[in-house]
Amino acid sequence: MHFKSAHEVRDLLRKKEISSEELTKLCLERIEKVDAKVEAFLEVFEDALDTAKEIDKKILSGENLPDLAGIPMGIKDNICMEGKKVTCASKMLENFVSPYDATVVERLKKNGAVILGRLNMDEFAMGSSTENSAFKKTRNPYDLERVPGGSSGGSAAAVAAGEVYYSLGSDTGGSIRQPASLCGVVGFKPTYGRVSRYGLVAFASSLDQIGPFTRDVEDAALVLNAICGKDDKDSTSKDVAVEDFTTYLNKSLKGVKVGLPKEYFGEGIDDGVKKEIEKAIEVLKDLGAEVKQISLPMSQYALSVYYILASSEASSNLARFDGIRYGYRAKDFEDIIDLYVKSRSQGFGSEVKRRIMLGTYALSSGYYDAYYKKALKVKTLIINEFKKAFEDVNLIVSPTSPSVAFKFGEKSSDPLKMYLSDICTVPVNIAGLPAVSVPVGFSDNLPVGLQIIGNYFKEGEIISLAHGIEKALNLNLRPNV
Repeated sequence: MHFKSAHEVRDLLRKKEISSEELTKLCLERIEKVDAKVEAFLEVFEDALDTAKEIDKKILSGENLPDLAGIPMGIKDNICMEGKKVTCASKMLENFVSPYDATVVERLKKNGAVILGRLNMDEFAMGSSTENSAFKKTRNPYDLERVPGGSSGGSAAAVAAGEVYYSLGSDTGGSIRQPASLCGVVGFKPTYGRVSRYGLVAFASSLDQIGPFTRDVEDAALVLNAICGKDDKDSTSKDVAVEDFTTYLNKSLKGVKVGLPKEYFGEGIDDGVKKEIEKAIEVLKDLGAEVKQISLPMSQYALSVYYILASSEASSNLARFDGIRYGYRAKDFEDIIDLYVKSRSQGFGSEVKRRIMLGTYALSSGYYDAYYKKALKVKTLIINEFKKAFEDVNLIVSPTSPSVAFKFGEKSSDPLKMYLSDICTVPVNIAGLPAVSVPVGFSDNLPVGLQIIGNYFKEGEIISLAHGIEKALNLNLRPNV
């Protein structure tokens, strides 16, 4: 039952073969059984059963309910939910209780979702391994000695371990797709502006985007149906009609033009990963897709651009955590400057401090033109290069992560090595494009993800290709946790 998809569970609920209350109890039992090993949850919401009981009443009364009604899920700990803590896995916000719902939470509640709890992450969404959480290290359900990826590691691991049927994460440079690849689940990053960021604690506002982790592609389509759409509370939200993404399932891939950027298959990609991706590309050809090699040479600058822009925005966004209005406050201080310094020094972890310092440096007088302004110019070049590529192809595919899940501590002592984990995903955020990671095989018994990148607001085309390859491969994705 724990490894069924959300759409399979929806059908059981509608046929009254199981109740939402029973389903929620099953998930709570599963969390109790495996989460001591996986450590995906920071908090389990005790009132989840009350929501499930309400949904059951509606089902029994014959009410026509949305697809996600009564299905247990989890949210990343940087998405606000009224009356619940939102800590961003940081000591800085350890006791902060959100006074309002994020728009995505509001929309999920309207769709009858049963929100089971808050999921672990890298502090303030900064990291690629969930080793930077102030509270615990989430483990990969396929191998508990390895990381689940990051920063949305808890969201990916909870779905992979069968603790919830789907979850929400946030993606600033690959934080949905990379952990999805490492944990063998589907992770979807929509077009920037497709999903409201209102109520998402900001890391880098021009790059952040909320998206789902699901068991399969059909589930991703269902969650996108629920969370996408214009929101007046978010000035970056785009007024683009939300189509029914499930209409893109089971489509023929004959004649779909797929680009393979040679820069994404070069040095740094593990042989085992490359082998599985090449096999998946052969499957796409068998399904009728026209595959051709393309070049995206500006991608080599993407990581540099990303770490200047993201760190600069982090420096600005995190300035609000000062020990004055809310959040962590140092106990002993001499004056207000001392209070700022001590509160921020004690409240933030080392990776967050590193990025704040990088960003403050890049924005400082004398360096602004040399770093930040130059990075913005290269960002425009990367955007234009993708636009040109999409004149010739419908979709672009690449590995999601250059490696399978790595062991704890393997990269944490070397920030540059860790930052390279996002080499294939970062360009997508810089350009604001939609992309998904879908499992396509195993290397050393660990999942490998294929990244499918689409043009702006072409989530439907991504879903078609992802669903086609998922059906053709029919993988058994069940960890032994």
